[in-house]
Amino acid sequence: MVPFIDVMLVLLIIFMVTAPLITTGVVDLPSVGKSQQRPQHVVEVVVGVDEKLRLRVDQQEPEGAALPQLAARVKALQAGDAEVPVVISADKNVRYETVVRVMDTLQRAGVRRVGLSVKQGSG
Repeated sequence: MVPFIDVMLVLLIIFMVTAPLITTGVVDLPSVGKSQQRPQHVVEVVVGVDEKLRLRVDQQEPEGAALPQLAARVKALQAGDAEVPVVISADKNVRYETVVRVMDTLQRAGVRRVGLSVKQGSG
Protein backbone atom coordinates (compact mmCIF):
# COMPACT_ATOMS: atom_id res chain seq x y z
CA MET A 1 0.00 0.00 0.00
CA VAL A 2 2.83 2.39 0.86
CA PRO A 3 4.51 2.12 -2.61
CA PHE A 4 1.19 3.08 -4.27
CA ILE A 5 0.94 6.18 -2.10
CA ASP A 6 4.53 7.13 -3.02
CA VAL A 7 3.78 6.69 -6.72
CA MET A 8 0.62 8.79 -6.44
CA LEU A 9 2.47 11.58 -4.62
CA VAL A 10 5.21 11.60 -7.26
CA LEU A 11 2.57 11.78 -10.03
CA LEU A 12 0.78 14.58 -8.17
CA ILE A 13 3.99 16.60 -7.94
CA ILE A 14 4.77 15.99 -11.63
CA PHE A 15 1.31 17.17 -12.69
CA MET A 16 1.48 20.21 -10.40
CA VAL A 17 4.80 21.25 -11.91
CA THR A 18 3.83 20.64 -15.56
CA ALA A 19 0.27 22.04 -15.46
CA PRO A 20 1.30 25.73 -15.61
CA LEU A 21 3.63 24.99 -18.54
CA ILE A 22 0.92 23.54 -20.76
CA THR A 23 -0.36 26.10 -23.25
CA THR A 24 -4.10 26.46 -23.45
CA GLY A 25 -5.77 25.84 -26.77
CA VAL A 26 -7.28 28.74 -28.67
CA VAL A 27 -10.83 28.23 -29.87
CA ASP A 28 -11.87 30.17 -32.96
CA LEU A 29 -15.49 31.11 -32.44
CA PRO A 30 -17.66 32.03 -35.41
CA SER A 31 -18.50 35.68 -35.83
CA VAL A 32 -21.62 37.21 -37.24
CA GLY A 33 -21.00 39.12 -40.41
CA LYS A 34 -23.25 41.43 -42.34
CA SER A 35 -24.74 40.04 -45.52
CA GLN A 36 -24.50 42.13 -48.65
CA GLN A 37 -28.24 42.26 -49.20
CA ARG A 38 -31.32 40.88 -47.55
CA PRO A 39 -33.22 38.23 -49.51
CA GLN A 40 -36.34 39.61 -51.15
CA HIS A 41 -38.72 37.03 -49.65
CA VAL A 42 -38.19 36.00 -46.00
CA VAL A 43 -40.51 34.09 -43.65
CA GLU A 44 -39.85 35.06 -40.04
CA VAL A 45 -41.04 33.10 -37.00
CA VAL A 46 -41.19 35.47 -34.03
CA VAL A 47 -41.12 33.91 -30.55
CA GLY A 48 -42.31 36.46 -28.01
CA VAL A 49 -41.59 36.72 -24.29
CA ASP A 50 -44.87 34.89 -23.64
CA GLU A 51 -43.52 32.07 -25.90
CA LYS A 52 -46.35 32.59 -28.38
CA LEU A 53 -45.45 32.20 -32.03
CA ARG A 54 -46.16 34.75 -34.75
CA LEU A 55 -45.38 34.56 -38.46
CA ARG A 56 -44.13 37.60 -40.36
CA VAL A 57 -43.58 37.68 -44.11
CA ASP A 58 -41.44 40.39 -45.70
CA GLN A 59 -41.61 42.77 -42.71
CA GLN A 60 -45.43 42.81 -42.66
CA GLU A 61 -47.56 42.71 -39.52
CA PRO A 62 -47.06 39.36 -37.73
CA GLU A 63 -49.93 36.85 -37.51
CA GLY A 64 -50.44 34.40 -34.63
CA ALA A 65 -49.54 30.74 -35.14
CA ALA A 66 -49.62 27.54 -33.09
CA LEU A 67 -46.72 25.07 -32.99
CA PRO A 68 -48.65 22.08 -34.44
CA GLN A 69 -49.70 24.09 -37.53
CA LEU A 70 -46.43 26.03 -37.82
CA ALA A 71 -44.76 23.81 -40.42
CA ALA A 72 -47.80 23.76 -42.70
CA ARG A 73 -48.20 27.54 -42.50
CA VAL A 74 -44.50 28.14 -43.21
CA LYS A 75 -44.56 25.82 -46.22
CA ALA A 76 -47.66 27.63 -47.51
CA LEU A 77 -45.90 31.00 -47.08
CA GLN A 78 -42.87 29.65 -48.96
CA ALA A 79 -45.25 29.00 -51.89
CA GLY A 80 -43.46 25.87 -53.06
CA ASP A 81 -40.00 27.48 -53.15
CA ALA A 82 -37.81 25.57 -50.67
CA GLU A 83 -35.04 28.16 -51.06
CA VAL A 84 -37.05 30.86 -49.26
CA PRO A 85 -35.21 31.34 -45.94
CA VAL A 86 -37.01 30.94 -42.62
CA VAL A 87 -35.58 33.06 -39.81
CA ILE A 88 -36.41 32.48 -36.14
CA SER A 89 -36.38 35.65 -34.05
CA ALA A 90 -36.73 35.16 -30.31
CA ASP A 91 -36.66 37.53 -27.37
CA LYS A 92 -33.54 37.09 -25.25
CA ASN A 93 -35.71 36.11 -22.27
CA VAL A 94 -37.30 33.15 -24.09
CA ARG A 95 -36.11 29.73 -22.95
CA TYR A 96 -33.67 28.07 -25.34
CA GLU A 97 -35.83 24.93 -25.29
CA THR A 98 -38.68 26.80 -26.99
CA VAL A 99 -36.45 27.99 -29.84
CA VAL A 100 -35.04 24.48 -30.32
CA ARG A 101 -38.57 23.05 -30.40
CA VAL A 102 -39.53 25.50 -33.17
CA MET A 103 -36.36 24.67 -35.15
CA ASP A 104 -36.97 20.95 -34.72
CA THR A 105 -40.58 21.24 -35.88
CA LEU A 106 -39.54 23.09 -39.03
CA GLN A 107 -36.65 20.77 -39.86
CA ARG A 108 -38.75 17.62 -39.35
CA ALA A 109 -41.29 19.04 -41.79
CA GLY A 110 -38.59 19.39 -44.44
CA VAL A 111 -38.00 23.15 -44.29
CA ARG A 112 -34.41 23.39 -45.50
CA ARG A 113 -33.20 26.93 -44.88
CA VAL A 114 -33.79 27.63 -41.17
CA GLY A 115 -31.68 30.23 -39.41
CA LEU A 116 -31.57 32.31 -36.25
CA SER A 117 -31.82 36.07 -36.18
CA VAL A 118 -29.08 37.75 -34.18
CA LYS A 119 -28.68 41.28 -32.92
CA GLN A 120 -25.77 43.15 -34.41
CA GLY A 121 -23.90 44.38 -31.36
CA SER A 122 -20.85 46.51 -30.88
CA GLY A 123 -19.37 44.51 -28.07
